[in-house]
This record gives sequence, structure tokens and C-alpha cells, in this order.
Amino acid sequence: MTGSESIRILLVDDHAIVREGYRSLLEKQSGMEVVAEAADGAEAYSRFKDCNPDIVVMDISMPGQGGLEAIVRIKQRRPDAKILVFSMHQNPSFAVQATRAGALGYVTKSSAPDVLIRAIHDVYAGRITLSADIAQALALEKLGGDSIALQELTVREFEILRMLVDARSTDDIAQTLNISPKTVSNSHYMIKRKLDVASDIELTRLAIKMNIINLLDLS
Repeated sequence: MTGSESIRILLVDDHAIVREGYRSLLEKQSGMEVVAEAADGAEAYSRFKDCNPDIVVMDISMPGQGGLEAIVRIKQRRPDAKILVFSMHQNPSFAVQATRAGALGYVTKSSAPDVLIRAIHDVYAGRITLSADIAQALALEKLGGDSIALQELTVREFEILRMLVDARSTDDIAQTLNISPKTVSNSHYMIKRKLDVASDIELTRLAIKMNIINLLDLS
């Protein structure tokens, strides 16, 4: 691959030091160039419009607008956009929601650097790719796991759930996702119904149990 044929990458993560580390890794690879960075979903969408990258490497859990919502918006703007999710979440439900939103790949941050590099090449070529830990978790879940109910949620409901258990208010969620507070309230009701919980306390307990959040996030 010559310099003119470099894979142009948009790197999205809310931690600047993480972006710096992965930018350094990616730009050491022959034929890869990080053309822009973003710290949240809204900025990712804006940068995507500005630089039209070949591939987006996207975190999911970020302050403000998260990665799932950004994936949906980017795919609506450019249906052929190639997106690789790069996340700390090893819960397979996150991978299911990411691919449902339009991502081609999902790699966990615990993966070796060469796994990320290979995944970027795979997604650039239009191939679906999963890191080994996620592929294994998905296979095990099909044998019967607690997270199946999460897959009944739509991408929007999953993103709202993530924000609800992060103690975000209805108005805050509505503003972040550019929807009405009534839509958030209706989704809140549907989420509890689909997950078969009666209260927000039960919802938070379920989120901890299913590794959507952990106790450290609540401290």
C-alpha cells in the first residue's frame, strides 16, 4: 500500500491519552493514517462529515452522545460507511447492538494490538470481524445466558438504558439524543417492560449483573 492509498481513519474515544496511544500505534503501520479524532458521538459525526474517512474506529461508552447513536447517524448519512467498534465492554450484547446499528467489527480493548490492526484491515475490506473473546462470549450466550433479553432492545433503547443507569435525567437524555422527553419516558417504560423489571433500582441491578455498568462506575 502506498502513501496515497493509506487507510484514512477517524479515531473516536473520550480519553485523550488513549487516542494518543492508539494514534501512535496506527500511524506506525504501513498504509494507515489517522486523519481526525473525536471525544464523543456528536463530535464523531461532525468530524466524519468534515473528513469523510475510510474507516471509523469507535468507542461506545462516552460522555454525552455515545458510540451507538453516532454509528446510526453516520450510517444514515453514508450507508456504506465502515465502522469498527473498539470498546472495553466484553458483554456480547454490546457487540450485538453495535452490529445492529451498522458496525462491521467489534474488538475489545483487552485485545493485542495486532488484533486491532487486523480488524481495521478486515473492516476496510468490508468483512465482519470480532475479537476472539467476543466471538467466544457470543457462542456461549447462544447456549443460554442472562443477556438474551438485552438483545430485544432496539439500538436507541439500549443507548437510553446506558444513559439511564448512568443517572442521566430524562431532559438530559432527550437533549443529547435530539429527541423529546416524552420519547425518552416512553422508551424508559418499554425498556423496563422488555427486561421485566418494575423499578429503576431493579434496572440498575440488572445492568450491573449484565456488565453494562460496574460498581466502580457508580462510586
